[in-house]
Amino acid sequence: MANRAFVEALLAEFRRRADSLDLRLETIFFGGGTPTLLSPIHLETLLGGMAEITDLSDVSEWTLEANPATFDLRKATLLRDLGTTRISLGVQSWQPSTLTTLGRDHSPADAEAAYEILREAGFSDVGIDLMFSVPGQTLEDWWADLAKVVSLQPEHISAYNLTYEEDTEFLKRHEAGELDTDEDRDSSLFELGIDHLEAEGYRHYEISNYARAGHESQHNQAYWSGADYLGIGPGAVSTVNGHRWKSLPDTAAWVSRVHSGDTIDVESEVIGPVERRIEGIALQLRTAIGLSESIVLDSPEPDLPDRVESLIEEGYLERTANECLRLTRAGKALADPIAAQLL
Repeated sequence: MANRAFVEALLAEFRRRADSLDLRLETIFFGGGTPTLLSPIHLETLLGGMAEITDLSDVSEWTLEANPATFDLRKATLLRDLGTTRISLGVQSWQPSTLTTLGRDHSPADAEAAYEILREAGFSDVGIDLMFSVPGQTLEDWWADLAKVVSLQPEHISAYNLTYEEDTEFLKRHEAGELDTDEDRDSSLFELGIDHLEAEGYRHYEISNYARAGHESQHNQAYWSGADYLGIGPGAVSTVNGHRWKSLPDTAAWVSRVHSGDTIDVESEVIGPVERRIEGIALQLRTAIGLSESIVLDSPEPDLPDRVESLIEEGYLERTANECLRLTRAGKALADPIAAQLL
């Protein structure tokens, strides 16, 4: 009953947004951790219901996050038949000890079996998510993870540096001294990831993402370039026509308010030119394309051109033929502090 109420609330919010906005969806991303925990009937209700609410004929990429051991061949085939074109599989590691540290409830064997199920179901665009700089993870562990993922030949690989986000279990464990941070470890494992994955033919098209040609995430590229996006669900953030809002993060309260017709927006702001510029620098700098130098220099700070030239001379930035600023190999490991210098 709880999942049914949740799915019905998702569709109700989507209908409410669709009625108030001129929607033209080009990509869809179902995230939030474990959408594949939903039963086949609930997935059919949700995915099928979206098509009944608005025209999805322009959608060129439909991604769904999946966790190993939460789906079988029947469910995977249903997802494909309902319109999902791309799966992002949250493996995180092939090492049992690393999975234990991360609190994952699947085994390496579960992860490989899940990948094979997706292939059997007919998915030709599968991404695998890995995590590095996990406390206790050695250089050898990370190398083994990279070698294993490459042996499976997914179209896309995400390699995320473990970070401690606010209001997460990871942060609590970090504050308790259970999980540590180590910048040298971060840098070594990051560099190893670039070396190995690029050597295997994966293009490093964003700081944390690698893909075979033509399999870059369309959804994420649109987000990084500053396109509008609509978020549905508890805690979801949306930015449409210069207006940004966030939905109530408490799931039970969110479901109750959606069904009663009450407002679910808890934060709202106008995103003006200044905010757009700041976000554009922070996001686009992370990509292989880089960002237009004109965006960077659109600032009243008189010393900004000198800062740009200094970063170029130091070997952290380079100018491209299309007048963009792009991180060099040395700059990629320092993306955030470099972006801060350009703001």
